[in-house]
Amino acid sequence: MPKQRIGLYPGTFDPMTLGHTDIIERATKLVDRLVIGVAINRDKGPLFDLEERVEMVREELSDNGSQLNNCEIDVQPFDNLLMHCAEQHNASVIIRGLRAVSDFEYEFQMVGMNLRLNSDIETVFLMANDKYQFIASRLVKEIARLGGDISAFVSPSVAQRLFGKYGLPAGGA
Repeated sequence: MPKQRIGLYPGTFDPMTLGHTDIIERATKLVDRLVIGVAINRDKGPLFDLEERVEMVREELSDNGSQLNNCEIDVQPFDNLLMHCAEQHNASVIIRGLRAVSDFEYEFQMVGMNLRLNSDIETVFLMANDKYQFIASRLVKEIARLGGDISAFVSPSVAQRLFGKYGLPAGGA
């Protein structure tokens, strides 16, 4: 029996966007098991706490159960080094999404550091679908905070959660 290909798609998912969903769907075509690692990342000062973000990701993927494209999906929080998380889940590949050149510069540095920590784990970049290249969680939060229409960026359930955080009605101001 061939070795199971396990991938790790890490992120803060604060909130989960349609861009994240697109990367997840495409990543499931590359691996047999995809662990979605929801990072604590206190430095970013997330709007949603860790439990809310894990629940949000699980809810967004619930239509597919725990499988998509014959790939098992598992959503797990993590608060340690990315490479340690990958090792804990026996991942051989880290999946990252790229939107713009600025993403590449940051990711390029991270790959170098991660390879020094564990050269057996590869990083694979998926270019964002052109429909989602401009979506950034921080911008979605700003639009929601000001009562704008975020329906092109997040699912209805995520929009409801966002507007709820800002004390706005489900459709914004």
